Amino acid sequence: MLPWKRVIRPLAALLLAAATVLTVPTGAHASGAPDRESSPLERGRALGGGWNDHSCRPSAAHPRPVVLVHGTFGNSVDNWLGLAPYLEHRGYCVFSLDYGQLPGVPFLHGLGPVEKSAEQLDAFVDEVLAATGAAETDIVGHSQGGMMPRHYLKFLGGADEVNALVGIAPSNHGTTLGGLTRLLPYFPGAEDLLTDATPALADQIAGSDFLTRLNAGGDTVPGVRYTVIATRYDEVVTPHRSGFLTGPDVRNVLLQDLCPLDLSEHLAIGLFDRIAFHEVANALDPAHARPTTCASVFH
Repeated sequence: MLPWKRVIRPLAALLLAAATVLTVPTGAHASGAPDRESSPLERGRALGGGWNDHSCRPSAAHPRPVVLVHGTFGNSVDNWLGLAPYLEHRGYCVFSLDYGQLPGVPFLHGLGPVEKSAEQLDAFVDEVLAATGAAETDIVGHSQGGMMPRHYLKFLGGADEVNALVGIAPSNHGTTLGGLTRLLPYFPGAEDLLTDATPALADQIAGSDFLTRLNAGGDTVPGVRYTVIATRYDEVVTPHRSGFLTGPDVRNVLLQDLCPLDLSEHLAIGLFDRIAFHEVANALDPAHARPTTCASVFH
C-alpha cells in the first residue's frame, strides 16, 4: 500500500462514520418525511419543527431570529432535528441554511472553501433579516458552523448584523484529528488530495492558511458576544480546548464542568445533548439565564 493511503484511508473512514451518523435522523422518520431534494424551508416545515418559516416575526421576549449553521458533512435539517424544535418551542424564530455544497455531492454539505461558505451565510442572514424585519440576528453553529461565521463577522461586515455567536464544539483554531493530520506533510501528495477533494477539511487543519488569516489580530470583533460550548470527549476537534476563544465578550464553557456525567462527543453535543441546548438558550438570552446542571436534560 502506498504511504499516503495509510493516512487518507483512516481519515476517510472517520469522515464516513461522521457522515453516516449525521444522515441517520432523516432516514429514521416515518414515510411522511420530506423529499431531501426539497428546499430547507420546505424540509423544516414538513418535519414538523416549524423552523425556516419566513412569516415568523420575532417577539419582544426574543427579538432576534436565530440562524443555525450546520457542520462539515451536515445539512440544514439533519444537524438541527434536536436544537431547532427546542428553540422554536421556546418562542424563537429559527432558520437554517445549506452551505458549502460541492458539485455532484448531494445531501452532505459544508465541504467547499470556508471563505465561500461565509459568503453564503452573509446572503442568508440578509434574507432572514429582510423576512423578519429584525435589525440583528443571533447565530448558533456546530463544528465548522461555529467557526465559519467568524469569517463573516470579521471580513464581510457581519458584526453589524449579528448580536451573538454561539459555537458548539467549533473548530476555531483547527484540529489535528487526534494527531492524524500532523502526518500529512510526511506523505507527498496527501495534503493536496485532501485540499482538492474537500477544501473545508483542509481549511480546518490546525495551522492552515485560512485559520492563520482568520485568527490574526485576535479571535473576536467588537460588538459581538461569543459563547463556545466544548466537550472533553471531542474526537474531531482535537484538542478540545482549541475551540475556545480569547477576547472581550467571550464565554468558554466545558460541558463536563456543567455536568460531569455528560459523555457527549463531537456529534452528540450538537445533535441531541440537552445540557448543551440549555446552555445555548442561556447564551441567546443571558438576562434570563438559569444554571445549567445535569438536571437540565429535563427542561
